[in-house]
Amino acid sequence: MKIKDILIDLEAQQVWATNCPCYENCEVITCHASDLISDVLTFHGEGSLLLTGLTNSQVIRTAEILDFVAICFVRGKIPQPDTIKLAEVKGIMMFVTPYSMYDACGRLYAKGIPTGYPKKGDE
Repeated sequence: MKIKDILIDLEAQQVWATNCPCYENCEVITCHASDLISDVLTFHGEGSLLLTGLTNSQVIRTAEILDFVAICFVRGKIPQPDTIKLAEVKGIMMFVTPYSMYDACGRLYAKGIPTGYPKKGDE
């Protein structure tokens, strides 16, 4: 699913994204959701969107390490200014949705975006 479609489905507002007009066509393959950095560190981030309520700079550093495509903050949470600045430096797109994590996950799952977790038995 493309970022532009996710923005529409989650009624999300852009906090920061690259000036390149092609960012909206960036493909998201899977989605992960958590408010715990320790859980996020267990995810497979490449090609994934991270849904979180964490707004500090640690979420950007974690997303960079795991190679997430973008971060979407749930519950209308606005990231801290230092978080936005770090995302700009690292080139990580950020969005804010008014939906809860549960609703945001459900909307994306209904559109066909699976979790990045392996299925039972595929581990």
